[in-house]
Amino acid sequence: MNTTTRLVIADDDVFVRAGLASLLADIDDFDVVASAGSLADLLAAVDEHEPDVVVTDIRMPPSHTDEGILAAQQLRRSHPSMGVVALSLYLEPEYALRLLDDGSSRRGYLLKDHVDDVALVERAIRSVAAGGSFVDDEVVDVLLRRRRGSDNPLDRLTPREREILHEIATGKSNAAVAASLFVSSHAVEKHINSIFAKLGLEADHETNRRVQAVLLFLSAQ
Repeated sequence: MNTTTRLVIADDDVFVRAGLASLLADIDDFDVVASAGSLADLLAAVDEHEPDVVVTDIRMPPSHTDEGILAAQQLRRSHPSMGVVALSLYLEPEYALRLLDDGSSRRGYLLKDHVDDVALVERAIRSVAAGGSFVDDEVVDVLLRRRRGSDNPLDRLTPREREILHEIATGKSNAAVAASLFVSSHAVEKHINSIFAKLGLEADHETNRRVQAVLLFLSAQ
């Protein structure tokens, strides 16, 4: 049985691409099958090589803004079983929220400052390849500091609320959660509103409370 994890690396800096490829090539069951320097090249490499995981910078040509996030969103639709680890030079929690907005499974977010930690990069890749998630601790810390209080907010949740939060962390809609737990959608909605309140996640137009709740849940795993 072939257990090799096939990777495509995307970054507009050729030295970063080469460095990442060199680091990952030293891991026996990792195979870097292609590299790309732009969003268009990344999507073409995905179509040609069908990798298991894409490791991509967030800011690349053509606009140098959010190409990595756009790639992750498009691959969620076209290649739902493919993992994506997004790399960011800056501590930008909003990008992490957008990355996980359509589900946290097979998605990872890692700061570029940490890519020299081979074990950490390997853990992120293996996590998303297996269908899980990975979020850089520093990003989670920023989101936690935005919340009032210093206690662990997850301790406030009831067992049923934790169960529902676990379900939405996999990317399920309210209806899918209801079907999975054999309850009504209305009951799920009430529980989710209670979760938001207990986690101190206030409604605003800048961030998605649902994704913030998932990040808090993932940080405790």
